Amino acid sequence: MKLRNAINKKSFVPMGEYSGLDYQRPGGESPRLDNFRKVSLVPLVFLIFYEVSGGPFGVEDSVKAAGPLLALLGFLIFPFIWSVPEALITAEMGTMFPENGGYVVWVSSALGPYWGFQQGWMKWLSGVIDNALYPVLFLDYLKSGFPALGEGFPRIITVLLLTIALTYMNYRGLTIVGWVAVSLGVFSLLPFVVMGIVAIPELEPSRWFVVNMDNVDWGLYLNTLFWNLNYWDSISTLAGEVQDPKRTLPKALFYALLLVVFGYFFPLLIGTGAIRLDRELWSDGYFSDIAKMIAGVWLRWWVQGASALSNMGMFIAEMSSDSFQLLGMAERGMLPEFFSKRSRHGTPLMGILFSATGVVLLSWLSFQEIVAAENFLYCFGMILEFLAFIRLRMKYPTALRPYKIPVGTAGAILLCMPPTVLICVVLALASFKVMVISLLAVLIGLVMQPFLKYIEKKRWVRFSINSDLPDFQPVEHGYTESLID
Repeated sequence: MKLRNAINKKSFVPMGEYSGLDYQRPGGESPRLDNFRKVSLVPLVFLIFYEVSGGPFGVEDSVKAAGPLLALLGFLIFPFIWSVPEALITAEMGTMFPENGGYVVWVSSALGPYWGFQQGWMKWLSGVIDNALYPVLFLDYLKSGFPALGEGFPRIITVLLLTIALTYMNYRGLTIVGWVAVSLGVFSLLPFVVMGIVAIPELEPSRWFVVNMDNVDWGLYLNTLFWNLNYWDSISTLAGEVQDPKRTLPKALFYALLLVVFGYFFPLLIGTGAIRLDRELWSDGYFSDIAKMIAGVWLRWWVQGASALSNMGMFIAEMSSDSFQLLGMAERGMLPEFFSKRSRHGTPLMGILFSATGVVLLSWLSFQEIVAAENFLYCFGMILEFLAFIRLRMKYPTALRPYKIPVGTAGAILLCMPPTVLICVVLALASFKVMVISLLAVLIGLVMQPFLKYIEKKRWVRFSINSDLPDFQPVEHGYTESLID
């Protein structure tokens, strides 16, 4: 998988004519998955929506940490600092490498297989930690109506049953997951549209401008914004399952960006403008209480139901991304072969089981601990992605990119600078406990890759590279050079 200069063959390229970088499929043009339906545009939009957002459930802490004005400004400005650059890079790199390895293949092609594996380990672990949030959020929204779910044995059993049910849905197929995401997304956003209409007479614009710079919890504020507006790159690990990814993926990312920003800003605008401010009350599940104050118990129940279903959508979308990432890594020989096996529904069975196990083991953590830990690991992974993006731009500037951000190398570097500064701030604000746990997780990955190479050499476990995968080959200066070994 490493970059190399070994020449496979010479090919004649007329002067002035560019061949570029393109995927070439060895041994014919037959696709790998003829028997399984690909994901189309609309389901892909909602899969991205659930990878990133799922609605305003979980944004309440931004008001608690910083007050209405900074919370509203955060969800307007932060997307331009972080979400837009990440989505643009995902569109360019995802169409350049349209396979399930996603960002693992990007980093491997630019920095070598060792760092590609580290990328895969950190992003998979970050995704599993992130997925452990959704049973927590699900129960936080329901515990006001069902106090027994707040703690103890009923809570543990509910988390376990929910994980099993949603894991089975992932097993049944990505097309089903996609259209379920569409239905859940519509249902989850509708109560906030209703809330906005009902709340119009109660709105007081002066409440939106309340701010106290001396009383801001910057760590909680930035972690909340970061968690709610990242993971745009997660959809890249499903690129091999997308219908015409070179066209569909950029469009889906654009529409999902609009949907995510609206899904956060509008409910915050209504919630902070229609009721008196008590920052201490703004925590997980508070939107259901706001709904009751604005319209009554019926809207509260709707918001709670929407939250539950939204968390289901986020869970299945994240698990799909995590499990297909493991499949993509196995198809490139980075993980044992059994991770590449598909079920009769076309889904990665072992990837799903491993991801579900991780969710169950991590679901005991608190909401804030989970957010901080996954943000820390996610930051490391994003640094590698930015490096890979810039390196491929510099090393192969004329490569064929079905979607290309309209900037040169200097522009690509500048595009990565604001989110990189933000990453440094998030890392610096992490607690000592989160920092130690996260660095320990990184250390495990640094050791794991050589260990896997050792057991491959000893043939204790079978590794293989899928011969049906397209080979990424740049054709420049008359030579064909394989980027993926």
